[in-house]
Amino acid sequence: MIIRRYLVRQVVSTSLVVVALLTLIMMGGRLIKYFGVAAQGRLDASILFSIIGYRLPEFLTLILPLGFFIGLMLVFGRLYVDHEMAVFNSSGLSRIQLARLLIPLTVIYLFVQTILMVWLSPWGLRQYEQLVSTQAVRTGFDLVRPKEFISSGAYTIYAGSLSEDRKNLKDIFFYQRAEKEGKPDVMILAKEATRVEIANETASIVDLIQGRRYEIYPGTPKYSQAEFQSYRLRLESDKEAKFESGEVEALPIAKLLAVKNDPVVESELGWRIFVPFSMIVALMLATALCEVSPRQGRYLKLFPALLIFASLIVALMAIKTRISKAEIGIWAYPAVLLVYAIAAALFSRKQKLAPKIKKQIQRVRS
Repeated sequence: MIIRRYLVRQVVSTSLVVVALLTLIMMGGRLIKYFGVAAQGRLDASILFSIIGYRLPEFLTLILPLGFFIGLMLVFGRLYVDHEMAVFNSSGLSRIQLARLLIPLTVIYLFVQTILMVWLSPWGLRQYEQLVSTQAVRTGFDLVRPKEFISSGAYTIYAGSLSEDRKNLKDIFFYQRAEKEGKPDVMILAKEATRVEIANETASIVDLIQGRRYEIYPGTPKYSQAEFQSYRLRLESDKEAKFESGEVEALPIAKLLAVKNDPVVESELGWRIFVPFSMIVALMLATALCEVSPRQGRYLKLFPALLIFASLIVALMAIKTRISKAEIGIWAYPAVLLVYAIAAALFSRKQKLAPKIKKQIQRVRS
């Protein structure tokens, strides 16, 4: 049907533009964060875009329903503003009938959302965690760049030169702030340093050669000094530099089904199964809330409608948290979706229901 092709083309093009814009905004903020981590030396700049690519499906699971809903609102609003809806109504097509023409497109969006949530997003999280665990998190002398002061946690490190394999350093300056009040800060100056590789060791081990070690008490003239020919230094990993993500969110769907009795697993399983059905609710809400007069403009009801749909996503996220704490069951997911679907159905029939309700109120008063 020509009308269906017209509507589908308008909704797809508009929703994709919205999705692209929202993705650019969200991923741009995340990219700035990663650039900051890379500037501190804790992340290899060459893997930044790999990380963004692996995290993209996770962000799309929330952006795609929102983009689809905004696309529907903008398209239906434009139909009212450009008087096209009046032409459709005069031809015997109501907005509900037009919405029915978009059901196949909604099913396609639902299918794409399901693929994202069930397979692509967990796979991307697993790849992201693997990439970060093997290369991204770097601490201690891994941070060192020649002739630059590098800070990581309580450490400040400087090296005059550095070998290509990062194992030999010269002209070392090392400063460590005290973890507890009243304890001394430590400053070490050394001519050379050699990295020591120890199996199953997470800390950085360095042998310093020909130097001095100072213990300094900030704010007081008190200090101690010791010279050494060889001194072994151990730098613990910076815990704040680690990236974290939920282990359950990265599990394949098969493993979730195998241990579905666990509350955390149950919440994640329900999230992946039921959230894609928000696409159907999006179509129903957009159909119910899109009506505007040509003088009002198509953006008049966009913001309040957006708040209503956003409240659905927030409610689903709150339910996920409650289920993970074993406070409610997985039935809460379809219950919330059903409540919003019923509300959308009532909104779409308000023009027919309002006169009837008014008559009933008048009869009761009389």
